[in-house]
Amino acid sequence: MSFSRSLQTESQFLKGVGPRFAAAMAKAGLLTVRDVLWYFPRRYEDRRNIPGIRDVRPGQWITVRGRITEFEGRPSRRGGMVLIKATLSDKTGSIDLTWFNQPWVRRSLEGYRGEIVAYGQAKEARWGCEINTPEWEKIDEEADPQEFARITPVYPLVDGLSQTTVRKATRAAVEGYLDMIDEPLPSWMRKRYDLGNLVASLRSIHMPESDETRAQARKRLVFDEFFFMQMALALKRHETAEELGISFPIAELEAAAPLPDRASESREEWDPAARNVPDSPGTLFEELHRESRAAEPLWQQIGRMLPFDLTGAQDRVIREVFSDMARRHPMNRLVQGDVGSGKTAVAACAMLAAVRSGFQTALMAPTEILAEQHHANLRRLFEPLGIEVALLVGKLSAAEKRKAAERVAAGDVHVAIGTHALIQEGVRFARLGLAVIDEQHRFGVLQRAALRGKGVGNPDVLVMTATPIPRTLTMAVYGDLDLSVIDELPPGRKPVRTHWKPPYDRPQVYQGVRELLGQTRQAYFVCPMVGESEKMLAQAAEDLHYRLTHEVYPDLRVGLLHGQLKAKEKEEVMESFRRHELDILVSTTVIEVGVDVPNASVMVVEDANRFGLSQLHQLRGRVGRGAHQSYCILIADAKNDDARARMEIMVATNDGFRIAEEDLRLRGPGELAGTKQSGNLDFKIADLVQDGKMLEVARQAAFELVNVDPTLERPEHATILARVRQQRAEAAILTVS
Repeated sequence: MSFSRSLQTESQFLKGVGPRFAAAMAKAGLLTVRDVLWYFPRRYEDRRNIPGIRDVRPGQWITVRGRITEFEGRPSRRGGMVLIKATLSDKTGSIDLTWFNQPWVRRSLEGYRGEIVAYGQAKEARWGCEINTPEWEKIDEEADPQEFARITPVYPLVDGLSQTTVRKATRAAVEGYLDMIDEPLPSWMRKRYDLGNLVASLRSIHMPESDETRAQARKRLVFDEFFFMQMALALKRHETAEELGISFPIAELEAAAPLPDRASESREEWDPAARNVPDSPGTLFEELHRESRAAEPLWQQIGRMLPFDLTGAQDRVIREVFSDMARRHPMNRLVQGDVGSGKTAVAACAMLAAVRSGFQTALMAPTEILAEQHHANLRRLFEPLGIEVALLVGKLSAAEKRKAAERVAAGDVHVAIGTHALIQEGVRFARLGLAVIDEQHRFGVLQRAALRGKGVGNPDVLVMTATPIPRTLTMAVYGDLDLSVIDELPPGRKPVRTHWKPPYDRPQVYQGVRELLGQTRQAYFVCPMVGESEKMLAQAAEDLHYRLTHEVYPDLRVGLLHGQLKAKEKEEVMESFRRHELDILVSTTVIEVGVDVPNASVMVVEDANRFGLSQLHQLRGRVGRGAHQSYCILIADAKNDDARARMEIMVATNDGFRIAEEDLRLRGPGELAGTKQSGNLDFKIADLVQDGKMLEVARQAAFELVNVDPTLERPEHATILARVRQQRAEAAILTVS
């Protein structure tokens, strides 16, 4: 049977795989030869010089080689689960290997007296050292000793797939298919950035001859991952910059000059989108047109609308936004700021300018409680100015949804606020000109595109996030957006004093809270995030509420807020807390964003070690919003180094960006920014923490290339264009959620 080679050849046809391991390979995502070549080791073992067991010291991450001389599997004290212990011996000594409740290890090793190699962290034991839950593999007695004694790749595995099988597959792919790979990068780029060629790099990453060649191969492959991601962002940014959008008449609004008479002048002079959008005057359009001609200057109206003075940073960012809105191309700007920096005020000013220009605006929030909070705040700002604000969330009754949607479609609503309900098919806008997206990372790419698609022409998009994002993560995820940072807090805000207390100090913490409450303050108690289930979170909050109400503070007024409550119930509880009809609010993380009660000056976070750093910082931002000194008490039994590091950084600083950098280091980018659903951070080898400088280099290379060849039409860039198109197609599949 003849066989044609291709990078799309099924992996089961590689030597050492076959039909027997095809299912396991597929489970690991290794369907084709290309998949195998780009399946990179997660670490390496230098087997050229494995130390003797007698030289192992506690604390070392070590590879040891020997024979199983003793084996024991016995039920543990924990529910009859099996504790497995094997003694590994070589000529110099012995070390114990232990596994807990892994019956497949017993099936594989019991009775086996051959050699194995094991890897893990050595810990001190009663009679020497032991390694708990080591990685291990059998050594084929017929294997070539020279083949064993090399830098050996260790790959991620799934059930049913062994290191031996993956190594055989990668070797077969390297030896039989590398000649089919085209080099995508032009020679001048490889020379400028000191990059090896792709074929040699793939060979060295799987079969390194030395640490130096492996490091050079990794450098090239990391560059490739970052470069093609940045190419997609650079091309997207260039394409957006070339599109025609709405040119808002900001200068006329600032001067309170009459806007163009849309009845007698061509809208194309001030609104390029009108070239492709039929004019459909309605209630909103005519009303705002009449009002705008006699309105006060925009900045004067902003001063009247906001109950506080803007900070210098807010003023700067608003002017950056206005500059974007005035251009003929669609705005795509990310406004990033720490907790309490005033992003909502910036968004309100942009929305006011859009409404004054005769357009509707929409604000999409990730949760109903945050949408409701935005609705309450913006209604207080806008309604005195005659601007109608409507709420569209999933929990409205069918009749309420229908009525709100009809008012939006008719143009009777200037500002629509909601969750993903805004992008449902039944919601139409009369003249959507500005879309504001809060906490952007919680929405998929297609959800954002769906909201934008409801506008006239290409509406401007303003993205906000209250989660400080490290520079590298911003480049990776939001590289196609212009960035504004609100790096200044309102004057007079006192930093929240944070303390970390062990669980046995709870009585003293509770007494300290009581003393603050005696000064007419209020307190939050946040229950631990014990799981993803809303029901589990609600149960945890209910238990904490019962304990505080009946055992700790029976003389005080204690409320309860969690995600299982109906929207009306949540609003009633929050209003009671705002009016100081409650002294204490027990809550889940639904208060993480959007809740503003200036009199709340203390927060106690129970089992704080269950939260990520950025989430703790967001929670802490709910206090310190008034004139009084505020406190955040983290009750945590931090048993490991990472947990202790998280608590210590929270105590040491209120700087959200520093906290975010530490969170990125500890938890990784997907967990930090919630971007896993986008596929943007599905790196096979690159690491945003370790490879931040390479990301900047790759970004520079990508944007330079797009400046030189914006459509990648030159022949030498054809392979790059093909790769970018392939990535876009894959991203579209990954972002349908």
